[in-house]
Amino acid sequence: MTALTPTAAWESMLDGNRRFVAGEPRHPNQDVERRHDLADHQNPVATLFGCSDSRLAAEIIFDLGLGDLFVVRNAGQVIGESIVGSLEYAVEILKVPLIVVLAHDECGAVRAAIDGTAIDADPLPPHIWKLIAPIIPAARKVLAANGGSSPSDIDSEQVGREHLRNTVANLLQSSELISEAVAQGRLGIVGANYRLSEGTAVPVIAVGIDTGLEDVPATQEGSK
Repeated sequence: MTALTPTAAWESMLDGNRRFVAGEPRHPNQDVERRHDLADHQNPVATLFGCSDSRLAAEIIFDLGLGDLFVVRNAGQVIGESIVGSLEYAVEILKVPLIVVLAHDECGAVRAAIDGTAIDADPLPPHIWKLIAPIIPAARKVLAANGGSSPSDIDSEQVGREHLRNTVANLLQSSELISEAVAQGRLGIVGANYRLSEGTAVPVIAVGIDTGLEDVPATQEGSK
């Protein structure tokens, strides 16, 4: 199989998402023959790092099949050591040309982070709090930009987009391997927001791909 460029990989995923939105999925690579072909190898088109939300079924959203995506997920798509290691594996060993970081509207982890900024917020279980803590800077930035409004009045989608930008920046900061792959032109990163009711994956930020979107330099530090 000919290796795809980062841009070609993203266009392929967009084509699949368009089919999904239109209600015309092809359900490729989901038959017995494909299963047998993949028994001793994998060659995914891209890596998707997304939220664990049950409504973000990656292969369905992008109309892909077995072996097409290397998927890494946790609640709120929060960067951590195991996440970075998994993404590095996909880039270095599987040679994927694209990482898609997929957020979504109505995210429970983002809402919990917003609510957690309130002075009288109820304490969360420690492991949940540790998980959502990296989303807090995005919530605080949006709160400040809105004149210190009450957390209950803040648009969670706005916070989610800010967190998405931070996530991409933090990934580049955390991984020299991934930053170098982007600098060498063999890897692109797209941060996209999935609209639950529409089914669309809307790009918000891109690195190493000419989409006309805001670009995060590989050396930029993410919010702490």
